[in-house]
Amino acid sequence: MSSDGGKQKLLWQKRFAVTLKREAETQRALETAATPPLTPQARAELARALSRLTPLASKIRQYQSLEQQQLDAQKMLEEDADMKELATSELSRLEELASSSLEEIQASMLEGEEAEANSAIVEIRPGTGGEEAALFAADLMEMYRRFAEGQKYKIEAITISESQQGGVREAILGIEGNRAFARLCSESGVHRVQRVPETESSGRIHTSAATVAVLPQATQNECHIAEQDLRVETFRAQGAGGQHVNTTDSAVRITHKPSNIVVQCQDEKSQHRNREKAMKVLRARLQAHIQAKEQAARALTRKSQIGSGDRSERIRTYNFPQNRVTDHRIALTIYKLDRIMQGEGLDELLLPLEAARRSERLENMEDMENLENKEQLGATQ
Repeated sequence: MSSDGGKQKLLWQKRFAVTLKREAETQRALETAATPPLTPQARAELARALSRLTPLASKIRQYQSLEQQQLDAQKMLEEDADMKELATSELSRLEELASSSLEEIQASMLEGEEAEANSAIVEIRPGTGGEEAALFAADLMEMYRRFAEGQKYKIEAITISESQQGGVREAILGIEGNRAFARLCSESGVHRVQRVPETESSGRIHTSAATVAVLPQATQNECHIAEQDLRVETFRAQGAGGQHVNTTDSAVRITHKPSNIVVQCQDEKSQHRNREKAMKVLRARLQAHIQAKEQAARALTRKSQIGSGDRSERIRTYNFPQNRVTDHRIALTIYKLDRIMQGEGLDELLLPLEAARRSERLENMEDMENLENKEQLGATQ
């Protein structure tokens, strides 16, 4: 094994040890009677952390068992000539299993929290550009809907507020399926479009934009919200132009008082169903709000180059006259805009973004390891 390979293996072994230690500590914290007792929110956070750590820790233990079995087979190969053929065959099988197991663990660790959520909340809103921006937001909504259908994901229109000319003022979609959030999380940011609007008689190209925010869906166990922290208001649902779409107070507006996050939903005729949908969005936004505060508090060694997920960051340009899409984070240009807007070619952007995200996280892990080694060296001098 090369020196780089040995260094990489040692790095991963340290990360595995940290994960196993965190799982054990979290398990003890949940099982030990604390003084004072854990609050429901603290217990829910610990339970969520344990549910995240346990599957990964189980895979790590399985990999470590395979490594030990390889050592046993290697010892048999060296010490028992009569068992050489059997030991060689067994060693080859174990090496293949261990390699596959290691790749799976590394992929999970490098994906981070994206791997944990199979469900995503996708929020789309027009940015600069007036009605053309609203029309582009509607096009993006349709692109994600078709992509989700192609992936066999379940799609729910949580709320869609239409503009007068067929665009959308706001669209919130629930997308559920295997790795849905991991696939779509890089879509958060500003999407810029360059095209000739249908209403433009002179053929002049206009530039407008829409913002996308992709959040992991949070369950009640993952994000506990106390009822006393909510202000719930009901009102009559209205459509484009201000006309009443029904005559009962079925629309719901929920304000989370501690964070001042406001969510409203009016798409359903049932007030109960609108509240259920609004709470789903509120949990996702609140969890994202808490995670953003935690991330801001950490001393990160490097700023992400793939994108912070900040909805104010310009991430992509869609140029219709040239049939071109450019993702600015990874400097990738594809001349298949028509296929991408149909949802069919979106993977040609998403897969390179996933690969770049994993590569960047591996570099960050190595940077953190080097920093830790320097700190330890400085402490001994």
